[in-house]
Amino acid sequence: MGLRKEYGRKVALHGLDLTVEPGEVFGFLGPNGAGKTTTVKILLGLVAPTRGEARLFGRPVGDAEARRPVGYLPENFRFHDWLTGVQLLDFHARLAGLSRTQRERRIPEVLNLVGLHGRGDDRIRAYSKGMTQRIGLAQAVIHEPDLVLLDEPTSALDPVGRREVRDLIRSLRAEGMTVFLNSHLLSEVEMVCDRVAIVDRGRVVRSGRLEELLGGLPELRISVDRLDQPLLEIMARHGRVLDARDSSVVLGVDDVEVAARLSEALVRAGYCLYAMVPSHQSLEDVFVSLIETTSDR
Repeated sequence: MGLRKEYGRKVALHGLDLTVEPGEVFGFLGPNGAGKTTTVKILLGLVAPTRGEARLFGRPVGDAEARRPVGYLPENFRFHDWLTGVQLLDFHARLAGLSRTQRERRIPEVLNLVGLHGRGDDRIRAYSKGMTQRIGLAQAVIHEPDLVLLDEPTSALDPVGRREVRDLIRSLRAEGMTVFLNSHLLSEVEMVCDRVAIVDRGRVVRSGRLEELLGGLPELRISVDRLDQPLLEIMARHGRVLDARDSSVVLGVDDVEVAARLSEALVRAGYCLYAMVPSHQSLEDVFVSLIETTSDR
């Protein structure tokens, strides 16, 4: 709590406060240089904060026992490419203290989990970039950690691979693991995270459950044959006109169920209704709005 980190005259973290609950998928978002990597390094005990304290499972991050139940996949990683996938996992499993019996059970499990079944005996130098990302995910969870830190885990994957990683993250949560996800792919975060924190210039500018951050009022995006004053008056009786141009209207409503009544009123008034699409603000909308606001200060 209250984490501050200074690199000479540069301040990377300004009193950052962050809490991650057990068993949740937590998204950590921010622009480049916001302090995300510094925060992760502090959590892993790789960097000491200038002030403040970070704790894992109630223990200071400097305590080796606090780091033991943690798995980590950095964004930029290099493995011994002369090893096979099985050999790499065996090496990391031994580092984590798994017995031979545990390793023999767990290695096939994680290879199957990350979609590398049948490829464990191939050397890593023969893996594609996506396969290398998968083996990195496998080593992060080989010891069945309580907390998994994933830094851009889908950056090298195609759409099918990204979906498989999302499914993997959900399965980790189902097994009781906590996942700390650092990603710039906001759509990915929106699909898989329970809570998020948006950080900018070393401070958390907004955090909470996704439904709270994306709450706001729903909107109806409406396309009609013409835009005139009587149309706007009908719209105003059903919500708040947020934008109106080129025969299209964005209407803020209290509930999207108003769409049925509104469409009936428009048709009864003689308008041709081409489309009526409900929408909510996305995580990207919230993110950009917050970052632009803090940048103006």
